[in-house]
Amino acid sequence: MKKQLKYVLGAMMCCTLGFSSCTDYLERDEASVLSKEDAFKNFNNFQGYVEVMYNVIPDFSRHYWVSSFNWGEDEVITTGNGEYLMGFQIDNGNYRSYFNNGACFLDREWYVDAKPGGSGARFDKALWGGGWYAIRQANVGLKALEDGLLVDATQEQRNFIEGQLRYFRGWFYFQLCSYWGGLPYMTEPLDPSAQFNLPRLSYQECADLMIADFKRAAELLPVDWDKTATGRPTQGKNEFRPNKIWALSYLGKAALYAGSPLMAQGVDSNSKEYDAARCKTAAEALGQVLTMVENGETQYKLVDFEDYSTLFYSRKDFLVPGGTEAIVRHVTYNADSYWRQMNSYQLSAICNGDGIILHPSANYVNYYGMANGLPLDDANSGFSKSQPWKDRDPRFYHDIIYDGVKMIKSPTSDHKPYQYANFYEGGNGVNDPKSTSRTGYLNYKFIPIGANTSDNDYGWGFHMSISYLRLADVYLMYAEAAAEGYGSAKGKSPNCSLTAEDAINVIRDRAGVEHVNAAYTASLEKFMGEVRRERAVELSFEGHRFNDLRRWKLLTEYPYNIKTCQKFDRDGEFDPNVDPKENKVKNFREEIIIKRALSKKHYWLPFKTDDVTMYPEFGQNPGW
Repeated sequence: MKKQLKYVLGAMMCCTLGFSSCTDYLERDEASVLSKEDAFKNFNNFQGYVEVMYNVIPDFSRHYWVSSFNWGEDEVITTGNGEYLMGFQIDNGNYRSYFNNGACFLDREWYVDAKPGGSGARFDKALWGGGWYAIRQANVGLKALEDGLLVDATQEQRNFIEGQLRYFRGWFYFQLCSYWGGLPYMTEPLDPSAQFNLPRLSYQECADLMIADFKRAAELLPVDWDKTATGRPTQGKNEFRPNKIWALSYLGKAALYAGSPLMAQGVDSNSKEYDAARCKTAAEALGQVLTMVENGETQYKLVDFEDYSTLFYSRKDFLVPGGTEAIVRHVTYNADSYWRQMNSYQLSAICNGDGIILHPSANYVNYYGMANGLPLDDANSGFSKSQPWKDRDPRFYHDIIYDGVKMIKSPTSDHKPYQYANFYEGGNGVNDPKSTSRTGYLNYKFIPIGANTSDNDYGWGFHMSISYLRLADVYLMYAEAAAEGYGSAKGKSPNCSLTAEDAINVIRDRAGVEHVNAAYTASLEKFMGEVRRERAVELSFEGHRFNDLRRWKLLTEYPYNIKTCQKFDRDGEFDPNVDPKENKVKNFREEIIIKRALSKKHYWLPFKTDDVTMYPEFGQNPGW
């Protein structure tokens, strides 16, 4: 944090953002280091400086050869090869494993561009180091604006520069505070020779400053750069630049996090109450976004369910997935080893994997309820242990591979035993990660059927990626904030026509799931159970669950601290011509395979010793 950083312009973004604007804004010698007067004198130069910050956003979903980013009760990692992954270490309470862990996006030696001689730029981005670098970049830029160094720019251009800087400062603080809690919130660049002793603020104090940054960014930034004079030179290629929707969405998310039980009540309190006032702030910001979306005033909308897969992977020229629903995405640094992350979701016997499989835990799959909108454990749901895959939420069939599903379209001779999922007890071997599932399920949310070496339906140009924020999350955060802010499922922000219940039903309508049943809207407690379940299903395996469980103060509590498998026998001979949804089983049972011994200290990550010994005011998180 104290390191003196040079004023540099960042042409390294040209090939990574996927748009050509850098050729317009950054026609310069990449090796040059400019004076601050030259770096900030006009919009083109200043925009180049701003775009360096894009280049330190971690690609959490493809950070390493196999990337682990689902750290709730959602994923089981195969033992034998996967112990180095952060998800495995969190199961064992070993949070310090993220220190200098090249496979974890939280912390490692990081670089603005690719590490010299390294494996690729996407491996060299980390949240801790890159986050502080970007915060300093933002503060240096804001100081340059304050000092009048931008002399050749329109007022709109000045607004867009300040708006981006404010957004990035708030966004990187939000990411850092989400994992480590309150931090020193720096609003100006540090003099390297000055004594640095800023105290850690509380999470709430940091949130208030983030909210102020996001609010100012929303005032300054456009909804759509393409419709402005400043964005016209790069029209059609501005989708990765922060805008008003980004800023308002993260304003709402920051306020919702600040109003959540962990942040509102602290880890030592037994209370799980929300801060209603902060939830109202969140609902107002998120409600403003949804009103604009519902009125067709933005470029964002939910994709149709038939195009649901386009949110998570694309098959053409490394196109970054997300479509009209993705709001905030990381940049694409390079595409090397895309297949390795994909292969971690399927049987090693049918792909070129490393023997590491990221299995969905059976208890997490249970959150996928019935098409009638009811959870599996509701007596009226119609769920049957003899036909456990019948009449389920359509997202279950999109995301999850279960027993009997066809996995290979045209198998080679050695792959014929794996053409159909044989996940019954004893199918294709016992506890063999190369040939069967450890939990009874596989996660195909991010890969298509045919992503195997027989069909080879994932060649060069295939791209898997997960957004930091997509529109469905805005609907679900609004539902949570409006319900807790206004005390019921009928709660709503004055600036939005949707109630909390309505917002969830918009997401269910897209998937073809019936609305929240009246039995779950009569009380706030029951409704919040459905809010949490809806987030689990719609945002499954997208990296949200760990933070959700922490902010809800549920991480250490049963049943959120276990991971299970489901075992069963097939009832009769397997018929590949029968729809697998209709298959019958017997002796269906669920067993715990992992119980996480986590305590209250595990609600926050520890700091490195070097960080907490810099000066007395920077303290370690409790219990570490």
